[in-house]
Amino acid sequence: MVTHRFDVREAPPGERERELTHEPGVTRLVRGIIEDVQELFKAQLDLFQAEIQDDMRRTKDATMIVAAGGLVLLLGGIFLGLMCVHLLHDVAELPMWGSFLIVGSVMIGVGLLLYMWGQDKFSSFNPLPDKSVAALKETLHGRVRSHQTSDGSAA
Repeated sequence: MVTHRFDVREAPPGERERELTHEPGVTRLVRGIIEDVQELFKAQLDLFQAEIQDDMRRTKDATMIVAAGGLVLLLGGIFLGLMCVHLLHDVAELPMWGSFLIVGSVMIGVGLLLYMWGQDKFSSFNPLPDKSVAALKETLHGRVRSHQTSDGSAA
């Protein structure tokens, strides 16, 4: 069995053209790269969405448990306050209204202290990621600048 190996220079004209048409062109390569980048971006976006959904589900579950615990604590605080009112009434022999006044005042004082402490904590930080927002503004500003001509008008 005889096999022929042709050099490109020695190949018959039809064979040479067929070899050249099978090689991908630059536009086909660029198109393939762009499609691969798009697929990668879509896959990353899908992964990001799945992570966000999982985090939201976990946050919802944790929030429900914390809310139930907060409700039980609130009810416990109410019963403890009523117990303190009755204790002051029985032990100190204060009138019932005086006992409610003392216990209510103490609770309001503690509540105000906690409220002011929480306000101070919230004012000490910015919930937005400052570096990311600054980078986004710079990117947008640079993109707007790149679409303008040297005299400031839009291209």
